[in-house]
Amino acid sequence: MSETTVSVTPTASVTVIGESATARGRRARIALRALQAVLALFYAFASAVPKLIAHPSAAEGFGTMGWGSAGMYTIGLLELAGAIALVIPVLQSVAAIALSGLMVGAFVVTLTYFNGENAATPLILILLLALIAWARRDSNRRLLRLVTRRG
Repeated sequence: MSETTVSVTPTASVTVIGESATARGRRARIALRALQAVLALFYAFASAVPKLIAHPSAAEGFGTMGWGSAGMYTIGLLELAGAIALVIPVLQSVAAIALSGLMVGAFVVTLTYFNGENAATPLILILLLALIAWARRDSNRRLLRLVTRRG
């Protein structure tokens, strides 16, 4: 049996065995993009569509709150817009922040009108959206440059 020794100097960078920092970064970007796609699909199909087609479960919930169909359609449109913006590179961070705001409202409504039933769902979504907003924060600078561009 032979042994291999490796000398480590104080200036050596720490990497995971067999990986470079670029490979980890690439996998992280892919995972983040996949998370954005999954959340966009969730918001579009599981959350917005039932409100926009006035599914009985959505209509009943908004009726209980006294918001009626106008509130239901408004929230549905905002969720659909957020879902679409979540996959547009220049809008992704702003979309995550806006959807987080909707989820804060959903959390408060869940606590006040529905006795906290399923209150963990908006909190989990807020955490995931905050991760996206932070990781994609450079898109805010690009958006600001586009908005303030003159000419």
